[in-house]
Amino acid sequence: MSPQPAHYAAQKEHAISQSSNSESTYTEWSHRLSDGLKPLQESLGSLHRETRLFRVYSSTLLPGQLQTDGYAAAVLRTIVESEELPFDDSAEAARARVERARITHEPGHESVLAIEEAVLYHQFGDREAMAAQLEHLLTLAALPSVSLGIIPKTTHPRVQLPHETFHVYDERLVTVELLSAEVKITEPTEIALYLKAFEQLRSMAVDGAEARALILKAREGLR
Repeated sequence: MSPQPAHYAAQKEHAISQSSNSESTYTEWSHRLSDGLKPLQESLGSLHRETRLFRVYSSTLLPGQLQTDGYAAAVLRTIVESEELPFDDSAEAARARVERARITHEPGHESVLAIEEAVLYHQFGDREAMAAQLEHLLTLAALPSVSLGIIPKTTHPRVQLPHETFHVYDERLVTVELLSAEVKITEPTEIALYLKAFEQLRSMAVDGAEARALILKAREGLR
């Protein structure tokens, strides 16, 4: 889960309409987080282990498999506060998230990611934690199993609008993060729509040396 801006009511209405269908499920965060943040992080381990190709788009924050302990703890602590959870296990959940992320970098797994440049400027934690996160991002972007694309703020024209965060696991599952809930989609025709959108978003992204330059620029501008 990640903090999200307000979304169009139509998205929620569509998700709810699909919730009775086995092809798509709508689960409110209040339900998913009822036992805390750490159990949720640990519950995703088997899914990540089974997935060979991860596709992730984010306009809000760095995807979980790219996060450092400090950044993850700050993100999850924000969730504890915004969701008014009864107890704070963000530190333990962050360690579980970072441990799970190692699975995605093991042989046989590949991550293709597209993030908006603004993500590099959404600061979680103090300056030192954010600087460490951006340094870590530079390291991970150099891994052969990671293909990181950054969509520059100056991209024009855009061939796809910014969207809510979504993850595609191989070609069998899409998870979409809304402000109030997570939607799981397994209907092939809907998955195809997300794959098409992802490719369009990825086509606007820069990678390699250009992506590195954007990360360095964000690091230099830290407050």
